Amino acid sequence: MESARCKAFLAAVASGSLSKAADELNYTPSGVSQLVTALEEEFGFPLLKRSKKGVSLTPEGESLLPAVSAYIRQERRIYQLAAEVKGLDIGSITIAAYSSIATHWLPKVIANFRRDYPNIRIKLLEGVRQEVKTWLAEGRADIGFLSDGDDIESEYRWIPLAEDPMVAVLPLDHEYADKDSYPLERCRYEHFIMPAMGWDDDVMVMLGKYGIEPHIEFSTIESFSAYAMIAEGMGMSITNSLILEGMNFDIVKVPVEPAQSITLGIALHSIEHASPAVRKFVQYAVRQLKA
Repeated sequence: MESARCKAFLAAVASGSLSKAADELNYTPSGVSQLVTALEEEFGFPLLKRSKKGVSLTPEGESLLPAVSAYIRQERRIYQLAAEVKGLDIGSITIAAYSSIATHWLPKVIANFRRDYPNIRIKLLEGVRQEVKTWLAEGRADIGFLSDGDDIESEYRWIPLAEDPMVAVLPLDHEYADKDSYPLERCRYEHFIMPAMGWDDDVMVMLGKYGIEPHIEFSTIESFSAYAMIAEGMGMSITNSLILEGMNFDIVKVPVEPAQSITLGIALHSIEHASPAVRKFVQYAVRQLKA
């Protein structure tokens, strides 16, 4: 199995387009198409559905995607290990992270890392928990910065970094805006604004522990739009504290009752089988971020 064919397949899946994959790989669109077709012929079934709008995975392609991603990761690891033996520090790292972590934690870590290893390329993907998990599972990300959970600890090597308290986000004139805590039970009756594409895993798992189903009045993709709506008195929400750092909205955050927190940390498939570049970055992150 030629790695060039696999790389063309992965680039087409990630971009949803043969032409965009060609731009990324410095090939012609017909060249990428030929590589993917050759891989399909090698396997004996189609991997991509092609249309005027682009390409998408067939069921067979979806089944093979994690294995093909792992194959390319191992190829990168071999070359990076060889370079490390020769005294060079090269490679690439793709990091998937919550927007709050990408904004408040990672810039300093990446800056320090790049000063010591300027030849290692870093790509950063920002998303909600569902997206970070998907990018890890598909092999599009080498490292994930997100919250813990049984689904993470059972499938990945998990490295906890810090506890982050959960808070209620309220408009300035809310009756609990000047209180010491906000009762979670009230989420049943409030106009709840749910970010993270309408389903925040961290919030829903927390509320589910107490059998609380929030009265979701609005849902948003991004947290910023949710907080802008809260500032206008349209409702309230629950989130982790880190994401609110540096926010400049007319809102208040109040600790929830019972007190709750999430554990933020690093998830990756394996430390032992990770590339040298990934291992080095994880070491930097743990040293600088672990509470």
